[in-house]
Parts: sequence; C-alpha cells; structure tokens
Amino acid sequence: MTVGGNITEITHFILLGFSDFPKILTVLFVIFLINYITTVTWNLCLIVLIRMDIHLHTPMYFFLSNLSFIDICYVTSTVPKMLFSFFQRQQMITFVGCMAQYFSFATMGLSESCLLTVMAYDRYTAICKPLLYSSIMSPSLCVRMALGAYMAALFASLSQLCALLQLHFCGPNVVNHFFCDLPQLLNLSCTDTFFIHVLIAVLTMTYGVVNVLIIMISYVYIVISIMKITSTKGRSKAFNTCASHVTAVSLFYTSVNYVYLSSSSGGSSSSDRFASVVYIAVIPLLNPVIYSLRNREIKDAFKKLQRKEGCC
Repeated sequence: MTVGGNITEITHFILLGFSDFPKILTVLFVIFLINYITTVTWNLCLIVLIRMDIHLHTPMYFFLSNLSFIDICYVTSTVPKMLFSFFQRQQMITFVGCMAQYFSFATMGLSESCLLTVMAYDRYTAICKPLLYSSIMSPSLCVRMALGAYMAALFASLSQLCALLQLHFCGPNVVNHFFCDLPQLLNLSCTDTFFIHVLIAVLTMTYGVVNVLIIMISYVYIVISIMKITSTKGRSKAFNTCASHVTAVSLFYTSVNYVYLSSSSGGSSSSDRFASVVYIAVIPLLNPVIYSLRNREIKDAFKKLQRKEGCC
C-alpha cells in the first residue's frame, strides 16, 4: 500500500521459518505437532487435577495451575501458525496478525516471568516463615498476586505494542524467524527506533533484572533457612520443595538470555531460531513434568483420580 507519495507501507510480512531446512521440514512438522498436542494435554490435565483434588487447593498449586494456563496460551500464540505455515509455499502473515502475535507472545512470556517470581516468594514464605505461611499466603493475596503478574505483563506488552505501531515498515518485509519477534521487526523498520530501544531497556531492567534479583534474594534466604534445619530428612524435603521451581527458572531464563543477548541479535540465525524453540515450545512441555516428577502429592492425586474414574 502506497501512502504520502513514494512511501510504501507494508501490509504483510513473510516468515522464513525453517524454510532453509527443506529436507527436514516434514520431520519438524511432526515433532512440533506432537509437541503442541502433548503440551496442551499435559498442562490442561494438570489444571483439571489441581481443580478436582481438594488436597491440592494450596497456594503452591494455585500458582502452578496458573503457570500451566500461561504455558498453554504461550505455546498457542506461535506454534499453530508455524504448523500451518509448513503447508504454505510462502509463509505470510498480515501486519495486524503479526502485531497481535507478538502482543500475545510477549504478554504470556512476561506473565510467566512475573509468576515465577511470585512462586519464589511463595517458597520463601513456606520455608522461612512456616508458622505464618497460612496467614500470609491467604487465598485473597494469592489471587491478587496472580492478577498482579498478569496486569504487569499486560502493561509492558501494551507499551511495546503502542511503540511498535508508531513505526513505519516500508522496506523489506521478510522476517527471518518462525514468528513475529521484536528484534526482527525493529530491523525491518524504516523509521528511528531509538525510543523503542530505550523502552525495551527500561522494561528489561524492570521485569528481567528485578524479577531475577527477587528470585535470587528469595533463594539466598531459603538456603540459609534450610541449612539451619538439623534433620537430614527435613533438609532434603525442603530442598525437594524448591528443586522444581529452580529448574523451571533456570531453563526459562537461560534460553531467553541466550537468544536475546546473543551476538546474532536475538534469533536471526538458524541456531538462535532453534534456541527460541526451547523457551517457546520445549519449556511449556517440560514444566508440568518438572513439577510432577518428584511431587508425591500430584502423584497421589493422579492415582486417586485413576481409581475414581477407572481410567488412565
């Protein structure tokens, strides 16, 4: 579309995806399809299991069910479009669709970051202040903390979306990725992106650095409290309580930092695209496994459900 003389506004983008690997496209499609179905199924089952078993109606499992909900939305924001693109000769997405995809992706990613911080505080309260845990982590506070995580993520995503909509795209429209990610969109803009880079820096400090610092400080106090436990069994139980959360946090931030802080500007190379798959598709698949693998309460709840329903 041409506006204002010789300036041509982009109305759609072309996603390269994994088109530079034509020999394994079919294999990739099958892998991503199985991954998506499994991710949605496992996370949905975990939500239902927590909802149905009254013994799991605690702050920890309330936040875990929210994490599963976020993971379902997170993977759905990118993977279905990617799967559909495997059957297109030219993988196109409209400008509006591209903005909507990035907005939903960013909202869910930031929500997960904030929720992981909330879950760290929950573990800190459970281990460092066990006698006050029930009174501190009241149902109303848990709901407010979860809503706060969503609202904070929504505010940051809306800020980025508004800044993106102020940019003009009048040159190349080829996105060297399998979804509309911010670094690639900024590279395609034909207007000054200084303001949005400043905005991203501020949001990174606020949501990235601050969240990581809160998590690290929480675990410093947690480790100190655990080391004061004289019983070996009690110390082991406390460590197991936090192991799942530490694993989830490590996987999430390691993969995100690798992509967005790498020298290739966040996902423009094939290696960075495959790295993006880790936090977009693999982590939402692994989260329910990580939190269930060594969790006796979830295993017991599942066994009770099996006996009750007479099915697996």
